[in-house]
Amino acid sequence: MQLYLLDLGLTPYDVAWSLQKRAALARSAGTLDQDLLILVQHPPVVTLGRGTKPGNLLVTPEYLTSRGVELRDVERGGDVTIHEPGQLVAYPIVDLKRHKQDLHWYLRQVEESVIVALRTFDLETGRVVGLTGVWREDAAGKRKLASIGVHARDWVTWHGVALNVANDLSTFDHVVPCGIDQVTMSTVRRECAAASLREPSFSEVSAAVADGLASVFGLVAKRISLEDIDTLL
Repeated sequence: MQLYLLDLGLTPYDVAWSLQKRAALARSAGTLDQDLLILVQHPPVVTLGRGTKPGNLLVTPEYLTSRGVELRDVERGGDVTIHEPGQLVAYPIVDLKRHKQDLHWYLRQVEESVIVALRTFDLETGRVVGLTGVWREDAAGKRKLASIGVHARDWVTWHGVALNVANDLSTFDHVVPCGIDQVTMSTVRRECAAASLREPSFSEVSAAVADGLASVFGLVAKRISLEDIDTLL
């Protein structure tokens, strides 16, 4: 089986959100004949998942607007999170009926995809018991690099994982990320620098995440264009 790979570059959140929903419907119907991975960066946006708790958005919507940050209520699981340029967002449109009908298993697979990808650059990351995402832990403490929030209908997934690669994390000041008090967010760039590792480029990280996800799900990646996906949908 293949994994169609679509790289949208810097794209408004609403455009990618709409495309995900169209793709998920097509995957359910079978007109999209393979799983799809959408890779994207977004302009600054705060998204509120179905599990967002009152108080985890630390500023008013009006303040966000004044700073050029969009605000969206979305259907994914999880709490409040952030997207901003320099962060790699990966949206897998995966038919779990072809894999395993278990959302907890799926979340662990997505985490594993990022862990495998970062190991490409000798950056060791892992999980924290009871918390979703990808973390780095050492004597200095725990730092979160990737946040995950998904939605599924008819066992077809959308939404996905946001990996901080080279973003400045400034937008995170407006929220309690993922509803975790006093969490320390970090980036691939910061962690590589702290560990005296070569800092990979954004495109290298993007390619590694795509390869990692394809490998973990037992798929063969095939790059396609936006024109190709429009035809399929």
